[in-house]
Amino acid sequence: MFDGVARWWDSFELWLAQQWFPVQFVLVMAVLVPLCAALGWLIHRAVDLVADRAGRFRRGTRRPDRVS
Repeated sequence: MFDGVARWWDSFELWLAQQWFPVQFVLVMAVLVPLCAALGWLIHRAVDLVADRAGRFRRGTRRPDRVS
């Protein structure tokens, strides 16, 4: 199965490399822009979730300072 995927990828890569540069640019951007936007959104959500949990953890374990 992996051999078939590797052959398909090699033929696609060869086809893309033989295209005119503006066509290559448009095809690559059509894939990379949505992929990078989705990855950025996912990273943003993950960092937001971790920061939210860390904030709750700090608020829950924080003791008020006592003046004696």
